[in-house]
Order: sequence, then structure tokens, then C-alpha cells
Amino acid sequence: MTATTIQWIAAFLFAGALVHTFSASYFEHLAHHSKHHSGLFHLLGEVEAVFGIWALFLVVAMAFAVNLDSAVEYVDTRHYTEPLFVFVIMVVAASRPVLDASRLLVEALAKLMPLNKGVAFTWLGLFLVPLLGSFITEPAAMTLAALLLRDVLFSKSVPNFIRYWGLGVLFVNISIGGVLTSFAAPPVLMVASAWNWDTPFMAANFGWKAAIGVFINATVFIFFAAKNLGAEVKTPEALGEDGRPLAPVPWWAMVVHLAFLGAVVLSAHHPAVFLGIFLFFLGFTAAYSTFQSRLLLKEGLLVAFFLAGLVVLGGMQQWWLQPAVSDLDDGVLFVAAMALTAITDNAALTYLGSLIEGTSESFRYALVAGAVAGGGLTVIANAPNPAGLSLLKRQFPDEAVSAGGLLAGALGPTLVAAACFWFL
Repeated sequence: MTATTIQWIAAFLFAGALVHTFSASYFEHLAHHSKHHSGLFHLLGEVEAVFGIWALFLVVAMAFAVNLDSAVEYVDTRHYTEPLFVFVIMVVAASRPVLDASRLLVEALAKLMPLNKGVAFTWLGLFLVPLLGSFITEPAAMTLAALLLRDVLFSKSVPNFIRYWGLGVLFVNISIGGVLTSFAAPPVLMVASAWNWDTPFMAANFGWKAAIGVFINATVFIFFAAKNLGAEVKTPEALGEDGRPLAPVPWWAMVVHLAFLGAVVLSAHHPAVFLGIFLFFLGFTAAYSTFQSRLLLKEGLLVAFFLAGLVVLGGMQQWWLQPAVSDLDDGVLFVAAMALTAITDNAALTYLGSLIEGTSESFRYALVAGAVAGGGLTVIANAPNPAGLSLLKRQFPDEAVSAGGLLAGALGPTLVAAACFWFL
């Protein structure tokens, strides 16, 4: 079997994974109505498991078509830093002390705003938290925003179309809100070293435009959705795994958890370091379990599994992705990058672009701006999106997020982000 044939098989399996992703809500619906196969349908309906399942098909196909050693070597040569980092940062950022500290900050700012608490809280969650993603990383910002807004904006008492619109705003704002620095957004991380893009460059060329887009998206949404949001924000009682109320979180525990979060962010490029920090974090949470809620280990592992599967499948797509973007002019490239981001991971898209030699600054800007602007259109478009999905999907009918509903909700905010990046 030739390499070209293997690439065609990989492309076919990648297409199958995309179709499966857009069909996840259908499988969840079947799981709720099947008497004998609900477990199987529920597995097939887990968006976080889709790419891992299809990546397994690819490895098995390679083992039979070539040999087992080649299949194992291919898997071993992939880079899994991003999936590992997303897992660790999601667990740490979603720990109760970090969430309580974030909630206290948002609530304090909400009290200063001339709006009812529920509206102010939601606006800050859609505006401030995504911009914080430029400093605590996008996966951490997504985790924080999803958990802070879960019982306010995404309450089941809120109309379904408002929830989908809010989800679209959240995903788009997280995607563009992380470009104020050079280390927080996955699609920027993939090119920052190769193109010498540092934080001052990102702030001057991307950051202020992204901030305007985040502000517009959050403000327009609140203008139309305010009447559907409650006047108060109810802080749910923190319960331990045994169902008993947990003790209040002391200030020093918040400081320690924030220090762990900062240490993980600073070591984002070094898996051995941030995994070691994570082990110390687990030890600390075990030692002071009286004010710790359940860590999101399962949810974090599912998201990491999703991204690792995307790495395995995406590694065989360069043969068609790179030619698709290398010969386009800047305007067409910008639009094409947004469209391709919807069916690929935007970090993979920018990484492939960084491999093209002799590109101009305008080409690079158009590629990254388009990839970032389109990062909220689908679950797979941006690495933090699966994290948000895993935390919010139970707030939607059949405990599944419709791909079409997300696309519709994100389309308007995406156009706003595109206009800011292209015309400002």
C-alpha cells in the first residue's frame, strides 16, 4: 500500500469523524429512547469520544494495511502537549477555590454596574472572562466561563434559542479573546515561535481588535437577552461527593490554587513540568478535601481524548489542507480559513500554514485572523470548545448540543469578529 492510499484512508476516516460529530445529538436522542442499546448510543453521542474512536479506526487500518510497528510509530511521533495541557488546566481551573475566587471578582464588578445582578453577571462572563483567557489561557477561561454562567445564562428556564445564541457568543469570544498575548490561544501558539510573534506584536495587531469584537458580541447579546435572564444570581450550595455541604473556602486556599493555575500556565510548553505540578495539586486537594468539590477529572480526560484523537487524525491531513490554503490571496484566505476552521481544528490549520515557506506578513495575518474568527462555529473548531461543551451540554434538550444550533448561534458573533479583524 502506498503512502497516498494511506492518506486517502485517513481523509475518509476524518470525513467520517466530522459527520459523526454533527450527528452526535441524534445519537443522544436515540440513547434516551432505546431500551436495549442506550449505552452504545450514549457512547456514540459523546462528542468528546468521536475523534478518539475514529483515530482508533485509523491506527487499526494502518496496522492491517502496512504493519503494526508503523502504526505504533505514527502514534508515538504525534505531539500531545496540547491535549495534556487542556486536561490539566481544565481540572485546575474548575477547582472550587479558583471558581469561588473568580465568582467573587465577577460579583464585585457586577455590583458596580447599573444593571440587575443576573444581567451584569452574564455580561461580565461573556466579556471579561474571555479576555482573561489571554492571561490564564483559553481552556481555563472556557472552563471558568462555562461554570460561572451554567446556572444563569444556561439555566433551563432560559429559552432554548437564547441558550444557543449565548453558547455561540461564548465560543466565539473565547476564541478571539485569547489573542492579546502570544501564549494563550492554541492557533497562535502553533505559529508564534516560527514567525517570531511575541505578546507586544499580538496586542498591537490582534488584541485591541479582538477586545472590540468581544465587547460588541457580549453587549448586543445582552441587549436582546436581558429580559430572559433572572434578576438574581443564585450561588449553588457546594456539596461533597457524599452529598454533605462543604466548608467555606478560606482566602489562602484560593491563593494556593491560583498559584497552581499560574504555574501550569507558565509551563504550558513542558508536559513533564506541568504534569508534575498537577500531581502536587492533586496532593493539595486531597490534604484539604473539606473545602474541595469533585474535580472534573472525567470531563477533562474526555476532552483530552477528543483532542488527542484530533491530533492523530489531523496528522494525516496535511496533503490536502496545505495546498488548499497556500495559493490563495489574502482576502480569499481569510474567508477560507474561517470556513476550514469549522471542519478542522484552528490550531492544526495555523500549524500547517506555518510550514509553508516564504509567506508574507499579510498572508500570515489573514490565516490566523480567519482561523481565530471562525473558532466558535463548531465544537471542533477551537481546542477549548469541547471543554465548554462537556460542562454545558446537560443544560440543553436531550443533554446534547445540536451542531446546527451552535452554528446558528455563532454565525452572527463570527461575522462581528471577522469584521473587526478585517476592517479595523
